[in-house]
Amino acid sequence: MRSGPVLISAAVMALGATLKEHPYRHLIDTLKDGNLKFFNPRKLDDPRYDKLPLSIRVLLEAAIRNCDGFYTKEEDVQNILDWQQQQQRAGVPFSPARILLQDFTGIPAMVDLAAMRDAVAKHGVDPDLVNPKCPTDLIVDHSLQIDYSKCAIQNAPNPGGGDSPNPSQPPSRSAAARPPSRGGSQCGGQRGSCSKAACSDPPTSSGRPASVQQIENTPLLCPFHLQPVSEVETALKNQEMELQRNKERLHFFKWCSRAFKNVNVVPPDVGTVHQVNLEYLSRVVQVSDDLIYPDSVVGTDSHTTMINGLGILGWGVGGIECEAVMLGQPASLTLPQVVGCKLVGCINPLATSIDIVLGITKHLRQAGISGKFVEFFGPGVSQLSAPDRTTIANMCPEYNATISFFPVDHVTLEHFKKTNFTEKKLELLESYMKAVNLFRSYEESSEEPQFSEVIEINLSAMVPHVSGPKRPQDRVAVSSMKEDFQSCLNEKVGFKGFHVSKEKQDTRVPFLHCGQEYQLVHGSVVIAAVISCTNNCNPSVMLTAGLLAKKAVEAGLVVKPYIRTSLAPGSGMVTHYLNASGVLPYFNQLGFEVIGYGCATCVGNTAPLPEAVVDAIKKGDLVACGVLSGNRHFEGRLCDCVRANYLASPPLVVAYAIAGTVGIDFEKEPLGSTSEGKEVYLRDIWPSREEVQQTEEDTIISSIFKDLRRRMEKGNTFWNKIECPDSRLFPWDHKSTYIRSPPFFSKLGKEIPAPQSIENAHALLFLGDKVTTDHISPAGSIARVSAAAKYLQSKRLTPREFNSYGARRGNDAVMTRGTFASIKLHNRFIGKTGPKTLHIPSGQTLDVFEAADRYQRDGTPLIILAGKDYGSGNSRDWVAKGPYLLGVRAVIAESFEKLHRKQLVGMGIMPLQFLSGQNADTLELSGKERFSIALPESLSPGQQLAVKTSKGTSFCVTALFDSEVDVIFFQHGGLLRYVARTVVNNSPRAGPAAAECSA
Repeated sequence: MRSGPVLISAAVMALGATLKEHPYRHLIDTLKDGNLKFFNPRKLDDPRYDKLPLSIRVLLEAAIRNCDGFYTKEEDVQNILDWQQQQQRAGVPFSPARILLQDFTGIPAMVDLAAMRDAVAKHGVDPDLVNPKCPTDLIVDHSLQIDYSKCAIQNAPNPGGGDSPNPSQPPSRSAAARPPSRGGSQCGGQRGSCSKAACSDPPTSSGRPASVQQIENTPLLCPFHLQPVSEVETALKNQEMELQRNKERLHFFKWCSRAFKNVNVVPPDVGTVHQVNLEYLSRVVQVSDDLIYPDSVVGTDSHTTMINGLGILGWGVGGIECEAVMLGQPASLTLPQVVGCKLVGCINPLATSIDIVLGITKHLRQAGISGKFVEFFGPGVSQLSAPDRTTIANMCPEYNATISFFPVDHVTLEHFKKTNFTEKKLELLESYMKAVNLFRSYEESSEEPQFSEVIEINLSAMVPHVSGPKRPQDRVAVSSMKEDFQSCLNEKVGFKGFHVSKEKQDTRVPFLHCGQEYQLVHGSVVIAAVISCTNNCNPSVMLTAGLLAKKAVEAGLVVKPYIRTSLAPGSGMVTHYLNASGVLPYFNQLGFEVIGYGCATCVGNTAPLPEAVVDAIKKGDLVACGVLSGNRHFEGRLCDCVRANYLASPPLVVAYAIAGTVGIDFEKEPLGSTSEGKEVYLRDIWPSREEVQQTEEDTIISSIFKDLRRRMEKGNTFWNKIECPDSRLFPWDHKSTYIRSPPFFSKLGKEIPAPQSIENAHALLFLGDKVTTDHISPAGSIARVSAAAKYLQSKRLTPREFNSYGARRGNDAVMTRGTFASIKLHNRFIGKTGPKTLHIPSGQTLDVFEAADRYQRDGTPLIILAGKDYGSGNSRDWVAKGPYLLGVRAVIAESFEKLHRKQLVGMGIMPLQFLSGQNADTLELSGKERFSIALPESLSPGQQLAVKTSKGTSFCVTALFDSEVDVIFFQHGGLLRYVARTVVNNSPRAGPAAAECSA
């Protein structure tokens, strides 16, 4: 395991070059301390540099530093420098400082590396030589599900042992400091599906049931953070279930953390991938071998973009692209347009980061910035704290920008000062960023670069909003919420409407919960979640919610016990500062318990609603509501029976939970009443901006970050208990249905194989236009009648145990059978949608996998015929790996999605394009012909090849190799085999140790 994100120059790694041999060695400069060197683009003495957007300057520095004449050429450097003319035209490489993986997409990449170790060991080469070339952090965060909430486990045995909640721990605060009981029913505000036993517990003198833990008396330590949490059993039970259901995957990750250099595995329940990236992994600048350069990252999570809020360039890419970068290949992109977003005006005291985020989202969506970089500037930027900026940057996938970049300024430095950066580190950071002109003073208009276009946003116009009920771009001012929801009931079914008839809009459905009667109506809140994705990184927003909860409890307000409330912090740091500020017990008192760390409610992994609530919703056909502080809330995402879902800031989530309905005008209607009967309005309990900032200053201090970093490095109990061998080769378990050694390196020879022409191939599929990656490699559930299901059943698994294709990405047998298994695939051989094809020799209609398997057993090569835009859509790990293992040698299409074309080349599959004006129809191809494609001894980019058919006709296609690098990868049989063969041929024999290892 590496100790931190450290990059060795790609030029040094790829060519063994020294700085003395570097083509841009004349740009090497020395910082004023005299110890560190850096490539200084300002020494180009080119006036274009200081006019570049700062995000483009980071791309330029990376290209200069990594210029090796192979992956990155001097031409690429000149294209970036000439950004004004080359934007949207030139493709350029980008070698990031590090890679960020989450577990679902990290599995196949690490499995490939483990299999590559086996392959090189068989050639007598030391397997320890196979490691990621680019530093890689793998965060296990996508497996958390909410199996337990407080009521479901309140009578469970105490995990600490003994009869009392935790007799070994002293009280954390005096009885006088205890918040009052939640109250509301004999249940005492219990959450979840209350059993009779749970509801019958007699209340104690404090007004609580005896079985409910009180954080003030039981400061149990979270084993993942060694810090107090409320309702600790809930988090513990969910953690235990997470580890049990993912045992095979976690065992493999544990081995990876020990076996590979340059790999750092962050165990489950530490936090979400983008949150951990923000709190523990970000550096702004990196130092390696006395060379300093900007931090940058690409990751497999779409919200990797959060890091841009700290002036660190980064965005999300597909798993196969990350795998290529791990193996030394740069990411590629077309030079983007950069939209300058100028912020002016003063922030409204009641506006939170989510209001700013949603306001900016609306402006940028309307501006049409899809695929562009957004870079913020203007005097308003300095009013935003670093957490505010990361919250805004985190949402950029929702308005379709590639990144939302906030250049480093004094606010960034102040943030890192709080997070335990030493004065020396801060001086180093500031000195370097200023030396290469990557530091901004937002008040200085003279420093403003040139942008593709400029959008101005007035921050003073940002008032509290929510977003919904179905799409994040449909914003509603909180002051108009009651009226807007009524309008949604009236409108026809669509993006906002539910079309509830007038006579049914006043429907009230009574039900019993924990022995007390309640009523549900249209607009009733049944889910309220402060979740881990967007806001929990922002102390001011979370503290606003916590202080509001405190004031609500002090005013005697409660949340109805049937509402499914939850608090899933992005990391332990959030729990820590909520506890340190004293607001965590008040969250708990209102029912917002810490249920775990990771993606939960935000991805639909919420605990089920009480049956009585579900029955009431169905009985009245009610439009029930969920309110959450996340970034996505599509209809049915949280729960099938919850049709209206609103995104809101954490304090508004708490407010709507207390109100129990979204049909409320907070200005005119009270949230509730005190015990004396005094009405309490939202304005009475909303904390002032000054109060929040003061609390933040008092609690978010460097000692917290330092302490949390130390605890994280120490590890956690559950992860440390996982046993794994201390071996250089992974001990594959042939019984495993999650982790399997892929056959990508079978028959790997030392020499590059001679070009093999395609002779008498059959078409496996005859497809039309717009074949997406979802058609090629589905990521959802495994159908019971699919080829993958047959395989899993042969392993004695029941349909309930199938899990999804996404969870089984580490098993090539499942993923190959899942290739082209989409029920929406339209194959012209069949004439209807479904995962079937024609086995041409027999005339039988078979599953795609079964047909491919027959062809392979007969030694018949395969091709695919397709139309326009083949491979469009989100990147998937298996969109090229799957066809390769099915035996596909080439895809002939009218056009390819650019990224997918590169993926095919990376797996040794030829992307062949019909000549302009031609396609399968104009060439009168039935698809049932046999196809032969002769390959010359030497290929070149863009070369035309002849395709002969069994009908005696022929036509030409263009081989879509964009560069000599593409040709080299194809000749080797793909990127994976290229890397493995390079290791074998360029490494000394390891002797008996490797032979023993390979045995």
